[in-house]
Amino acid sequence: MKRLAIAFTGPSNSGKTTLIVKVANILQDMGHKVAIIKHDPKDKASFDKEGKDSFKFSQTGADVAVVSPNKTTYFKKTTSCIDEMIAMFVDFDYLLVEGLKTLDLPRIAIFRDRLDENYYEVTDVIACDDTIDKTMIPQGMGYLDLNNPEAVIEWIEKNAKRV
Repeated sequence: MKRLAIAFTGPSNSGKTTLIVKVANILQDMGHKVAIIKHDPKDKASFDKEGKDSFKFSQTGADVAVVSPNKTTYFKKTTSCIDEMIAMFVDFDYLLVEGLKTLDLPRIAIFRDRLDENYYEVTDVIACDDTIDKTMIPQGMGYLDLNNPEAVIEWIEKNAKRV
């Protein structure tokens, strides 16, 4: 088991989710087990429908697990640190994290249309497409082709954190 963790960051609509999906699909096609964590800083994500039993259980404030033949969904009423999340996903080769800038993980910043220097201090490498002028990327900071997930995976293999 590899247990490599990497984070993806960048502005809204920059292509983070699209890249993570491509990378996850390729890794899984190669036979690897992938876990994904998404940060929801504005608490906007919705996982259940009002009126359903699981929603009613969740409204009590209790932690709730919904177990079906094909999946287990876990609703926890407090935030989790990275160590707790890693413990939940015991069995993985690659852990892909979207967001969570405070985590001490190697980080790929994704940009389209414009660079945002607010991300530079937490960025190890930039993934961008042809909408970005590469001469504007800071000296010493590498970049990857956003449309080449295989190259992104090569970078992950060399730079991800073993957890």
